[in-house]
Amino acid sequence: MSFGVSTEKEDTMKSVDQLAKKAMGLRPTERIRLVEAILYSLDKPDPEIEKSWIAESEARYKAYKRGELEAIDWEEIRKRYER
Repeated sequence: MSFGVSTEKEDTMKSVDQLAKKAMGLRPTERIRLVEAILYSLDKPDPEIEKSWIAESEARYKAYKRGELEAIDWEEIRKRYER
């Protein structure tokens, strides 16, 4: 029983719903700009993840150079997943 007091999560969901309704009232080009801005805000690289990917790619390259990994032609990979 909430006695008319909403939780922070409920308030956030109401705000999101209100924003979505307002966004739907925008012209298509304005909605595209909004979507691009939101996506751009999510595309910020995490420095720790970047370090991990660099370490992984360097390890794979060194293993390839030592002959421990085999390279596969892109066309062969593409054919495996085409359907």
